Amino acid sequence: MCRWLAYAGGPIYLRELILRPRHSLIDQSLSARASATTTNGDGFGVGWYDATERPGLYKHVQPAWSDPNLFDLCQHVRSPLFLAHVRAATHTATQYSNCHPFRHGRWLFVHNGQIHGWNEVRRELVLEIPADLFRYVEGTTDSEVMFHLALGFGLEQDVQGALERTAGFIEDVCRAHGVNEGVEMAVALSDGRAVHAVRYATEGAAPTMYHSKRVAALRQLVPSEHADHLGVFSEDARAIVSEPLTELSEVWEEVEPSRYLVLEAGEIRSARFAPAVATPS
Repeated sequence: MCRWLAYAGGPIYLRELILRPRHSLIDQSLSARASATTTNGDGFGVGWYDATERPGLYKHVQPAWSDPNLFDLCQHVRSPLFLAHVRAATHTATQYSNCHPFRHGRWLFVHNGQIHGWNEVRRELVLEIPADLFRYVEGTTDSEVMFHLALGFGLEQDVQGALERTAGFIEDVCRAHGVNEGVEMAVALSDGRAVHAVRYATEGAAPTMYHSKRVAALRQLVPSEHADHLGVFSEDARAIVSEPLTELSEVWEEVEPSRYLVLEAGEIRSARFAPAVATPS
């Protein structure tokens, strides 16, 4: 399983969450603690928003811990909203086009989990992607297909509804092929204004997800040698993560399964997430 994080708040350098915490995303790429897969070395990516219209994106197929360009970029890029991801491949190739985040226009999308029975259901799921969106599918992952299905189901107008219709459609196709496990999804996505996230599984335990408990939580991530950076986080700074970036459990709140979150202006709203009927086109 993969690991990811999403941040929104006052502009910070990417290093503050990707590099500096004791259990940073770089550390999780080597030794994840809340995942069945300890090492997430099948590529990585980071996408960020700034004053330009389209989000920036840097991805590579090599492990995050061994890319000096990533370390340098994190020291120099400053953003009020960014998503980062380290990948553990599930039945698909380690290649650039399979690395997260996936980007479409203003949108960025990261995913931890899987669509079960992928080889059996892939063709039917792909054929549901509208033709004007299918041309943008570059890789072979279930995650990228999930993202483009959501776009086709109206993501840009109704984020929660589109994700619920996507999950419902995937489950219907899986059941038709005798795959009752359906989908596991811990996803985060953004259009640069808010971060949306879902924790859900058709059956069994959903992939892990946590969010920070106010800015004081993020300030506790700063190691003592960087104490001069305690004021780096604004009062509305929040993060949603696959697993905590520190051992301090009181800093993080676990997201319950079957929940949809919206992080905006320092507040996290939560609603029940329930797959919906999606009529094939």
